[in-house]
Amino acid sequence: MRSNYVMPTQAITFKKWGRKGFSLFRVLNKLVHVGFLAVAYHQSAARPVAEFVSDTTAVIREYDLEEIEVTAQRAPVTFSETARVIAVISRSELTRLPAQTLPELLDYLPGVDVRQRGPEGVQADLTIRGGTFDQTLILLNGINITDPQTGHHNLNLPVSFDQIERIELLEGPASRVYGPNAFSGAVNIVTLQPEEETISGHLSYGEHNLTSTNISGTLKTGRFTHLLALDNRSSDGYTNNTDFSAGNVFYNTRAELPDGKLNVQFGFADKGFGANSFYTPKYPEQYEKTQTWFSSLKWNSNSKLHFTPGIYWRRHSDRFELFRNEAPEWYKSHNYHQTDVLGLQLNSWFLSSWGKTAVGTEARSENIRSNVLGEKMENPQKVPGENSYYTHAKSRTSFSVFLEHSVYLNRFSVSAGVLLHHFSDPGFSWNLYPGAEISYQIGTPVKFYAAAGQSLRMPTFTDLYYSGPTNQGNPDLKPEEIQNLEGGFKFQTKYLRGNFSLFTQKGKNLIDWIKPEGSDKWQTQNLTSVTSSGIEIGSQLYPQVIWGDNFFISQVSASYFYNHLKKAEEAEIISYYVLDNLKHKFSFALQHKITKRLTASWNLTVQDRNGSYTQYNINTGTGTETEYEPFWLLDGKLNYHVGIADWYVAATNLFDTGYFDLGNVPQPGRWLRTGIRINLEIDKLRKP
Repeated sequence: MRSNYVMPTQAITFKKWGRKGFSLFRVLNKLVHVGFLAVAYHQSAARPVAEFVSDTTAVIREYDLEEIEVTAQRAPVTFSETARVIAVISRSELTRLPAQTLPELLDYLPGVDVRQRGPEGVQADLTIRGGTFDQTLILLNGINITDPQTGHHNLNLPVSFDQIERIELLEGPASRVYGPNAFSGAVNIVTLQPEEETISGHLSYGEHNLTSTNISGTLKTGRFTHLLALDNRSSDGYTNNTDFSAGNVFYNTRAELPDGKLNVQFGFADKGFGANSFYTPKYPEQYEKTQTWFSSLKWNSNSKLHFTPGIYWRRHSDRFELFRNEAPEWYKSHNYHQTDVLGLQLNSWFLSSWGKTAVGTEARSENIRSNVLGEKMENPQKVPGENSYYTHAKSRTSFSVFLEHSVYLNRFSVSAGVLLHHFSDPGFSWNLYPGAEISYQIGTPVKFYAAAGQSLRMPTFTDLYYSGPTNQGNPDLKPEEIQNLEGGFKFQTKYLRGNFSLFTQKGKNLIDWIKPEGSDKWQTQNLTSVTSSGIEIGSQLYPQVIWGDNFFISQVSASYFYNHLKKAEEAEIISYYVLDNLKHKFSFALQHKITKRLTASWNLTVQDRNGSYTQYNINTGTGTETEYEPFWLLDGKLNYHVGIADWYVAATNLFDTGYFDLGNVPQPGRWLRTGIRINLEIDKLRKP
């Protein structure tokens, strides 16, 4: 029987072009007329989001259509078409908010838990909806850059905060979309893609001798647009052994060719930092040095049968020193690790009278050389630049095939798909991971949705093999699996939008570091079953849409997240990660203007965490199990705009609250910084 799906013929007319991408036209499957008359609003535009732009003669309301393409499905999909909870943080919000690093920014989102060890994003564990840091997939421009050694390195990005165009956060399991390790959610970081040739700079200075320098430039050569950015940050640290120095280089070139789009990116990051009590409070003089290399090539064809082949490579090296300065006699060597990941993917999608269909495949090879992790090597290999040898190694491959189909029937939309996955290690066979979403639009403002699916995560090399003074890995670990069910509604008007979600997730064989009774070592084990259930509520109000651009408040937002965790085991265990997730989280944000050029942004966050940690007494060498205390934080930022420059003063933890994100690592108190951003368009410099 044929579907009732009807190819839409209604035209959408744009009266003002805002240099937006063509993704809307590519996925809407509608006839689109583009005009150049500036008007306030056209009724045929679908579900717009208002953004006000100042003009010398009038205030022109430009609609940043929410029809941006997001990575919520295998085939291109617009934000409004999705039947999942997706948070998109735009470039304009990035520059207004008090956050100065990606971890700080993500921590403002309701379902996100960022547990920072080091300051300024030196090291942070990102979790979503009660998961662990190993269960969140990280993508850079749609390319998987997740680290197979440990999720602690997932945010070692070869791109700076200043080069981010937007951030997309998909909450909940998503293996059928992204493959293994999108266990509790995924974050896609989209870098800047300027339309004009520009030169930009950002200088900042703060307490604890915090300095940051970023410079970037965009150049056009024929059909190619090139972006090159350099970044460097350093600080003496907010307490003993928390100093750091970090830098990165990022290059991206893209081309609009007759047959499609080409995108090439390359990045390098180098970071060294004092790791005071990062992994164990027993040895506070820890130090870590990491380097990340990354490159990818991706093609997107313009044919009716769209092909998107891509290839990527990521190398990460890590030197961990348990003793930064003087070491005891029993300490023989630092830990050295080097991972190499090579991936090849081929996605394809097409439109028909039956809907939108996507098929594809991905192969991924993960390899490690180490003096600690992996299986014993017959012929050790010298660590480059060090007086040490790699003595262990491990290689593994995964192969995935996917199929997805989406149908849009008037107010209904349905998307369903399946991932077929195979892992190379012995004992792993082919497994299916299905998922489906359905939504129903009630009028213009409200959409109800429901989603269900299964996901998996493979153990990291650290989970399997790490052995140290206070830790012991387990090479017999099974993969984690989870079943997810969620539902709720999303609403959107010109001045108000938000969502309400209910979810339940049942995890099987969850991997955690636990301390058995009577043992002094943390060991990795598969927990039998853990169920996580909760709610998430979020809303954003834009008063200027109601009362005009002269109204002093531009945006007010509030969100609440609750998560209840239940484990199947009756016996009490001490958990390091799985059982220590957020129970309550409330966030409130306010953005307003003070004068025409001076604006302010405020963010309040309240957190209450499940679980406990072993509070260590370095003098006695003993620890006491201590519950995590709830805390609240207030961040603020003042921004002054004039001409090509933005000057700001920002402060995190304004009331100097003492708190712990993780174990025995105290977080920074109040931290003030100031800086200036300058953006020059080269064409304007060329004009007489």
